[in-house]
Amino acid sequence: MSERVAVRKTYKLFIGGKFPRSESGRSYLVQSSNVSLASRKDARDAVVAARAAVKGWAGATAYNRGQILYRAAEMLEGRREQFVALGIPGDEVDAAVDRWVWYAGWADKLAQVYGGANPVAGPYFNISAPEPTGVVAVVAPERPALLGLVGVIAPAIVTGNTVVVAASPSEPLAAVTLAEVLATSDLPGGVVNILTGAITETAPTLAAHMDVNAIDLTGVTDAALATDLEVKAAENLKRVLRPASGAADWFADPGLARMTALLETKTVWHPKGV
Repeated sequence: MSERVAVRKTYKLFIGGKFPRSESGRSYLVQSSNVSLASRKDARDAVVAARAAVKGWAGATAYNRGQILYRAAEMLEGRREQFVALGIPGDEVDAAVDRWVWYAGWADKLAQVYGGANPVAGPYFNISAPEPTGVVAVVAPERPALLGLVGVIAPAIVTGNTVVVAASPSEPLAAVTLAEVLATSDLPGGVVNILTGAITETAPTLAAHMDVNAIDLTGVTDAALATDLEVKAAENLKRVLRPASGAADWFADPGLARMTALLETKTVWHPKGV
């Protein structure tokens, strides 16, 4: 009886709720596994998918979004050993599960904290309410591979945004495996899209894309690249999130800053009845 040869997994992109190979046909080797190398065309396709998902996801109730994030935590908990096998420390996987739960809890509470009724001189109600920015491009941090990824995705989507994530090229396996978690978590297709490969190829395309509303540069460590992306983002006045230099403590309480940075505030005037 011949010895069985194991099937080597090919890690694909995650676009529109599906797992396509790169349209370029390219891949690269990580931990003896083939990983798709996303092209600029893949980045544009991901933006199209994210834009198509905005209306349904932003229009969902905050309670429903919270349920889906909690479901992601459940599914991630069930795949704990799979992430550990990829080299992710167990305490980091646990922290990532807890982070999904933490953001899920904020889904139906943030509007009360960040919005409210404003006192005005006149017979009017004046109400400010937070709304999602739209499509957000995210450059994920390299370390911690899983917790950092959850830490940039969860605050963006819990408030109704959709995201296109440029995963760290050196840590793509955690990103695509997380995509498999999200694909089974009742998350509508297109809400989260994940690109693997060279950030220098996909990030400039996302920064310059006229249908991207904001860009999070958390994972950009090259100051010159970050500046170039900011310049490209300025063409359509994208909101740019560029955290302060220095290592972030992803295990610390994340606070509300990442959620509120990707929100717009709508203020409505309404006459009082007599």
